[in-house]
Amino acid sequence: MASLTVAAKGQITLDQEMLQHLNIAPGEKVSVEKLPGGRLLIARSRPRGSIKAFRGSLARKDGIKFTIEQIKEITEMCWAGEFDKIDEVVAGWKP
Repeated sequence: MASLTVAAKGQITLDQEMLQHLNIAPGEKVSVEKLPGGRLLIARSRPRGSIKAFRGSLARKDGIKFTIEQIKEITEMCWAGEFDKIDEVVAGWKP
C-alpha cells in the first residue's frame, strides 16, 4: 500500500504510477467515496449523461439516416470516451 503525505492545504498528490493505474490524465476529474473504517475509494470520474440528452444527438442535418449497427458503434465509442474518433469513422460511411 502506498503512503501519501497531506500538504498544508489538505491536498495529496498521486504519483505517476497511480495515475496510470487509474487511467487518469492531467486535468481529468476523480471521484472519491467515503467508506466505513476511515477509508476512501478513489476512481476515475466518468461523464454522466442521460437518455434525454442523448436522444437526437445523432440526427443529421443532411437527412442521412444511420443503421442500427452504426448507431451501436457510435454509442460504444462514446461510452469508451473515444469522442475524437467519431467524425473520422462517420466520414467513412456511405449514405
